[in-house]
Amino acid sequence: MSLNVALVGYGYVGKTFHAPLIAATPGLVLHSVVSSKPDAVLADHPTAKVRADLAAALADPEIDLVVIATPNDLHAPQAHQALEAGKHVVVDKPFTLTVQEAEAVIAHARSANRLLSVFHNRRWDADFLTLQRLIGEGTLGRIRQFTSHYDRFRPTVRDRWRERDVPGAGTWYDLAPHLIDQALVLFGQPDKITADIQKQRDGAKAPDYFHAVLSYPEVRVILHSSCLVADSRFRFAAHGSKGSLVKHGLDRQEDALKAGRIPGDAGWGEDDGAVFLTLAGEGDATRIAPVSLDAGDYRRFYMGVRDAIAGKGVNPVTGEQALNVMKLIEKALD
Repeated sequence: MSLNVALVGYGYVGKTFHAPLIAATPGLVLHSVVSSKPDAVLADHPTAKVRADLAAALADPEIDLVVIATPNDLHAPQAHQALEAGKHVVVDKPFTLTVQEAEAVIAHARSANRLLSVFHNRRWDADFLTLQRLIGEGTLGRIRQFTSHYDRFRPTVRDRWRERDVPGAGTWYDLAPHLIDQALVLFGQPDKITADIQKQRDGAKAPDYFHAVLSYPEVRVILHSSCLVADSRFRFAAHGSKGSLVKHGLDRQEDALKAGRIPGDAGWGEDDGAVFLTLAGEGDATRIAPVSLDAGDYRRFYMGVRDAIAGKGVNPVTGEQALNVMKLIEKALD
């Protein structure tokens, strides 16, 4: 039996990520889209119903799951509306604007007995899956330093809500949740976070640079992002007692989605970015070892949501896990 999904918002995130991933996940049907741009929706998904507002979608008894892909300040209030209507809910990252909002949504989902999940899709990046596997296998030994970058070269400030002086705008809310969530998956909650968050570009109204350090008893995690990095190839480096893994280039799935490729097609999720595995040898010697990247697949998030709603699997990203991300987002701003 398929689950009918209502997608709320058809901006960049809704159009590029959620709509095609939902449509390509067996057992999910992109039933409705809440948008003020019906022509754009129907050009991409002609069988979907276009709703003018959220209330119209929530009033439809055929809807099982609501996916919220609207500006960040709407995440919490719209999640509450969907839960009040008895729907399961997926919220795009960042979960909410504040820890208090996140806690309230979690409590509401629990009392409504409905699934709540947050779209931390980069758990299913090809390179991150590979790193997670190598750490789990002990290939790198005891990790002591992990550096993760999400850099871009966008010197011109654009007129869009993500770059305006509004709550939840800027790269600390846009990109940091990806990097923080990955760090928490690998190492758990840190003892401390310190962060340098700035506006660096001419005319910037929202933060466009951050450098954060997560401190653990034996590990240091460095998370970094800037919009003024012309050579933005470096992705991450993990250094352990047995060796290092260094990766260049972002996961390819976002580019594939922007190009209109169908998730799950042949070659989907394959990453040809440069990756270097250096392992310890005798004494101080090292050797370069071959490593192939696992295939990424963002559909695995939605497969997990589908199975969890059906009682056949666990929630792929729980509200509590997303709350831990929000705690660090907020703590760094103190």
